Amino acid sequence: MNKELPFRFVILGAGNIAGKFREAASFVPGCEVAAVASKSPERAKNFALKNNIHHYYGSYEEMLDQEKPDCAYIAVVPSDHYRLTMMCLERNIPVLCEKAMFQNSREAGSAFSLAEKKGIFVMEAMWSRFLPAVNQAKQWLDSGRIGTAEIAQFTIGFRPEQNPENRYLNPKLGGGAAKDITVYAYELITYFIEQKIKKLSVSVVWGETGVDVTDHVSVIFEHTLADLTATLTAPVDDRLIIYGSEGKIVIPFPHYASECTLYDEKGEPVIHFRDEETRNGFTYEIEECMKCIREGAVESSRVPHKDTLACAELFDKIDAAKICS
Repeated sequence: MNKELPFRFVILGAGNIAGKFREAASFVPGCEVAAVASKSPERAKNFALKNNIHHYYGSYEEMLDQEKPDCAYIAVVPSDHYRLTMMCLERNIPVLCEKAMFQNSREAGSAFSLAEKKGIFVMEAMWSRFLPAVNQAKQWLDSGRIGTAEIAQFTIGFRPEQNPENRYLNPKLGGGAAKDITVYAYELITYFIEQKIKKLSVSVVWGETGVDVTDHVSVIFEHTLADLTATLTAPVDDRLIIYGSEGKIVIPFPHYASECTLYDEKGEPVIHFRDEETRNGFTYEIEECMKCIREGAVESSRVPHKDTLACAELFDKIDAAKICS
């Protein structure tokens, strides 16, 4: 790949998150969004005009075939992530796909197997793993600032509009807590706690539309017990706390963290970190994609395939809980 030429993304989907990605791409030197596509030609046109994108399409296939981009960013609902990922891979186009990238381990295994066989880069857009505040907290943990991590508690949740047709509550769109917010809790805790998982158990509350509205996940690592709660029923405090033998680390709103605090064993704050530099947190995952693809990598070390696959296996357990209930 010629590094002197602009790195060209295309966007599949024309919703709010696609707009955030387009803004982030404008902040990254040498990067451009060449085109956008939506199932609705009118929506694609309006998005393109609003975001100063020159080409727009009412067909994903046509856009991929015409534009032949360096990478495709998939920003549709979770139920269509796998189909569009495979559509890109069949055309040898690298993929950055929004979370949750897959609905189950079968989808994840199939897509990653094809990507690895063909040598094509694929990454889940787990942008939280790149945020400076998250990585400052991880540096404290990894350097032993709180001693041995003993207990981790992660809560995340809100109450969306109670419309059975929206993406949060509609099972046909991949709705439910798991694919919207449990994915953050699990993939952030496994980013922080890099230990072998000895046992994983789930408890699930199912809503009237048939989606999981509250997930409770207990993860027993080799040395750490993690308790994760994600809900679409109430505006809980979004927070991650990691308690160690010599202190604790607290991260408010961890999935879009802008700050974190290190406490000593007496509960006194030692260091408070605040990210004053980030304009749009999507820039980091964009830079990672560009770097990996230009280097010929198949996956990112920050969001490797095995971590996305492990989260998809968690979704299997959550789905199985419904069958058993």
